[in-house]
Amino acid sequence: MNDHDAMTAGHPAPLGATFDGAGVNFALFSRHADRVVLCLFDDKNRETRIDLPERDGHVWHGHIAGLRPGQRYGYRVHGPYKPQEGHRFNPNKLLIDPYAKRLSGRLAPHDAVFGYRAGHADADLSYDRRDSAGHVPRSVVVDPAFTWGDDRPLRRPMTDTVLYEAHVKGLTAGRPGIPGRGGYLAMASDPMLDHLTKLGVTAIELLPVQAFADDRFLVDKGLTNYWGYMTYGFFAPEPRYMRDGDIAEFQQMVARFHKAGIEVILDVVYNHTAEGNELGPTLSFRGLDNASYYRLAEDRRFYVNEAGTGNVLDMDSPFTLRLVMDSLRYWVEVMHVDGFRFDLCSVLGRTRGVFDRDGPFFRAIRQDPVLNRVKLIAEPWDIGEGGYQLGAYPAPFAEWNDRYRDQLRGFWRGDPGLIGKLAKRVAGSAARFDHDGRAATSSVNFISAHDGFTLMDTVSYAEKHNDANGEDNRDGHNHNLSDNMGIEGPSDDPGIIARRDRRRRNLIASLMLSQGTPMLLAGDELGNSQGGNNNAYCQDNSIGWVDWDHADPDFLAFCRRAIAFRKAHPILRQKRFLHSQSREQDGLPDLFWRRADGAPMRPEDWNDPELRLLAAEMRMASGTPAYAALPGAIFVVYNNGKDQMVTVPDAPKGSHWRRRLDSARDDATDIAAGDRESIAGESVVAFVLCEGPHP
Repeated sequence: MNDHDAMTAGHPAPLGATFDGAGVNFALFSRHADRVVLCLFDDKNRETRIDLPERDGHVWHGHIAGLRPGQRYGYRVHGPYKPQEGHRFNPNKLLIDPYAKRLSGRLAPHDAVFGYRAGHADADLSYDRRDSAGHVPRSVVVDPAFTWGDDRPLRRPMTDTVLYEAHVKGLTAGRPGIPGRGGYLAMASDPMLDHLTKLGVTAIELLPVQAFADDRFLVDKGLTNYWGYMTYGFFAPEPRYMRDGDIAEFQQMVARFHKAGIEVILDVVYNHTAEGNELGPTLSFRGLDNASYYRLAEDRRFYVNEAGTGNVLDMDSPFTLRLVMDSLRYWVEVMHVDGFRFDLCSVLGRTRGVFDRDGPFFRAIRQDPVLNRVKLIAEPWDIGEGGYQLGAYPAPFAEWNDRYRDQLRGFWRGDPGLIGKLAKRVAGSAARFDHDGRAATSSVNFISAHDGFTLMDTVSYAEKHNDANGEDNRDGHNHNLSDNMGIEGPSDDPGIIARRDRRRRNLIASLMLSQGTPMLLAGDELGNSQGGNNNAYCQDNSIGWVDWDHADPDFLAFCRRAIAFRKAHPILRQKRFLHSQSREQDGLPDLFWRRADGAPMRPEDWNDPELRLLAAEMRMASGTPAYAALPGAIFVVYNNGKDQMVTVPDAPKGSHWRRRLDSARDDATDIAAGDRESIAGESVVAFVLCEGPHP
């Protein structure tokens, strides 16, 4: 454009750049700005600057006729540069539209992206006049229309959900036979869909795919922010996972997952942004209106840091909350995703710095007719005071249950005194979650996740090995509850290999036999190792990628059997909690804890630090309506001791017990059970009550 004749007033809503067929409407929030300049870039990267002419409240806006999707743009915002008062406006910095639906180019590590003079004695109180336009991505106008055909939300209930946490590149980069490995289209390729459907997972939970930055300190070491927890574009799919730069690639991925019966959950990072603390870059929010988007400390030069990343977004600010809600709705309505996992969700629940389960974010999301129908999963902690809130979230949120991970690992490692903890976790952690009408599926149970040891490394390493991260092995947590079985790392000792295999089976079997919602880490079903690295956040290479070349077919087959067993038995995936209450239909308790001799567990048994065997007899929960009640029972034995004979509960007349899942066996089993059954040491066995007399 060479003139501004096509600019008209436009509208303050919707925020962002909206193509209306005749041109593009631009709308941007900034409460404290003096002037907002729209910057348009042509095919030769020449910049045209045009002031947005109108302001409604705190929204600046204007419409330009003739512009089309594909137009690249950014903003320069004028206002006070007074860090001590919380203002960091610098029009020398090209800013990304917070509502940009697509981004072109990568953020380059360069001093020009800082609003202050890097290395200056006054640090962030100084002022930098260099133009950052050559080093930041362009926002791009899009037409988000996509031919979805008959695609509809799957709306799979949590009781039927098996989550699979995966990284877009990490899962596919090392998978042979997939075109375009490492991107969205590869994720939903035929080989991947075949693997996931045969495994039996029902929802894939993707590590961050909203546009994110690489931390400069990582780039300087030749590394990247592989996991992606440094978001700067809450509407734009991360460009590095696109083949042709078209957001339709993400939509195609979602559509193919849905056709295969798999929901798509996004791991989203609304607690902080990639701009970091006062010494971070000026990319978007900081230059648009620092004092409105971020929670500032009492000394407003500095930032509250409950996320541990330098800043946190201010959920008490109406326009910040609106940004988050608009972003979530966009991903549901336009991109068709099925839910979200909220990173460090306790930050989002803070109002005036204090966690409030009835705070603005939770109120907004629960009343929203779009968002209160999708899956909502919280990581229920942050690093601030009072940030650990496991079990405190309101319905319909589910929560990552790290207590489940730690106590199941501890029990199978042989730590003493964990029988009682095992019972609580496999029964759905009711003491944490059974309140305010919450469902037993509120507990998202997992043995491993992206953050920490993989399942294979949990049974192969006693210590973390993070040297490749370049932090002298200081990063990553030390509370791994792992065990190397006598040799650190890989081993060719048949005995050690067998023990590790059994331990993995026991953990997977326990996961799939527990009340709650199970989550499997991508690659665990294959025996994937990260070489003992428990913090592979910067390892975009063979350390962080799933190793398909050395997949363990026998363990994969066991995982498929365990998931199939769970799906076949609704008793294992109930909405109501089991509290050992008598049922009206037969007077039997819905949950009965037994010793090996068949007798009920006594107080002294629960307090025995050396007890290594626990048996559970489960039925449909007391209070289950008649229309949902199903007959039958499951009898599960968790034995981390030696081989032992276990008394099987009496079967009602006309029925009998059958051994259907056994972690000590290499193949499927279906054997009628006697009055007493031999349970192998270090194993999990599940029996099913079946109709018909004992054969």
